[in-house]
Amino acid sequence: MSTSENDVPLDNSIEENVAKRARQTAEGEDTSSYIGPKRSKVRGNIRGAGNYKGKRNDGWGPGTRNAETASQAATTEEDPENATTTTTTADDDGEEKEARLPKRKVALLMGYCGTGYQGMQVNENAKTIEGELFKAMVKAGAVSKDNSDDIKKISMMRSARTDKGVHAAGNVVSLKMIVDIEDIIGKINEQLPEQIRIFGKVRTLNAFNAKVLCDSRVYEYLLPTYVFLPRPPLPEREKSTETVLREDIPEGSKAWDERVHISTPEEMAEKRNYRIDEATLAKVREGFAAYIGTKNFHNFTIKKDFKEKTCQRYMMSFNVSDPIMIQGTEWLSLKVHGQSFMLHQIRKMVGLIIMIVRTDTPLKLIPETFKENRINIPKAPSLGLLLERPMFATYNRKVQGKNEPLDFEPYREEMEAFKQKYIYDGIFKEELEFNRFDEYLQILDGHAEKYSLSYLNKDGVIPKDAIISRGDAMVDAAESDGESDG
Repeated sequence: MSTSENDVPLDNSIEENVAKRARQTAEGEDTSSYIGPKRSKVRGNIRGAGNYKGKRNDGWGPGTRNAETASQAATTEEDPENATTTTTTADDDGEEKEARLPKRKVALLMGYCGTGYQGMQVNENAKTIEGELFKAMVKAGAVSKDNSDDIKKISMMRSARTDKGVHAAGNVVSLKMIVDIEDIIGKINEQLPEQIRIFGKVRTLNAFNAKVLCDSRVYEYLLPTYVFLPRPPLPEREKSTETVLREDIPEGSKAWDERVHISTPEEMAEKRNYRIDEATLAKVREGFAAYIGTKNFHNFTIKKDFKEKTCQRYMMSFNVSDPIMIQGTEWLSLKVHGQSFMLHQIRKMVGLIIMIVRTDTPLKLIPETFKENRINIPKAPSLGLLLERPMFATYNRKVQGKNEPLDFEPYREEMEAFKQKYIYDGIFKEELEFNRFDEYLQILDGHAEKYSLSYLNKDGVIPKDAIISRGDAMVDAAESDGESDG
């Protein structure tokens, strides 16, 4: 078949269909249903969904399915103020529904005391920070009735998850909410418990995700210095997993086992009179500095294998303050700045340094924990841990001059007042009332034989009997209620 310069050559299948159609027409058959050659199957819209390898180079054409939606999304991204608004509609019975106000993507800058909550992240049948926040937003009108039945509808995402009992002086939550209400933040705060506060909101790019775009996080851990007192000689006991419950458990105590000593008021007074010396403080600082850099922290979390890439975490700094006196007890503030953290990681890092110092174990043990051998490192109490703030340096550079940056600085005074009243004061009060850190040490010492802690020795080496084989269960000495950090 010959073609001119401007003709488009037909393949054999098309020529056969054209010929067949001509024969059918000549024979008087109906050809109105003819649709041409069969099209090959592709993923998504045949005209180009924009997300498969054979996508159209010329973008979305007029009349194409989803073209209007795609155009609207692009316009919204370029000009957030033109985001879609909805108006009053009628249902199938003709009854008018509640008018739907426009939602905007925002970041909420907030703080909270985690005491009494099962963590930050919403969890069915559990009292959580996000659950309280969502209910308050619904009551304040920041979430429409149509979306009030499911938190997923507002795309809520936190920059750092904190678990049971862990506090946050500053955290960021991204979500879609109704903002065209006067003093909406004040209205939400009115519906929240006093121990949860929103400091402010920032209008963000529509694609903003607080978890994904968070560069790093700063955590603080507070602990009394008496935890570094030398460990007393341990009694000789056979290894046993049996728990013998005591009959005289003090109110609020976690020392349920008869093997766990409960310090007397006289013993606690002596411990609280302890003041850390320069040599011990120097060892503590050197120990925490050993975590800086990219390390394999597989021993500082649970259910992770040495070979998993997710165990590689980058710690930027780990600073230890000078001692401070609070109500007759000497405290240290530890601040760790890391790119990201695994479950229990911070509390286990703190727990290891406490055990090393009080048993006079050499600091050369620390690099051994980053190697393949698996050991049991008990986590320190959740009481002293709080998220100070998440960091968004990369995002702030991207939106510079276009959008408001994510920064806690404008709310510093309000945050400090909140942190002092609802977090610091609560930590100091609970420690003084229940001796939580001493209780933690007594649990460790009372069950030392079953926690495989023989790596705490004068040589700083990990013996074979301290290595946990694959499949063996690890016992956490610190707390039986499974608390964790974020």
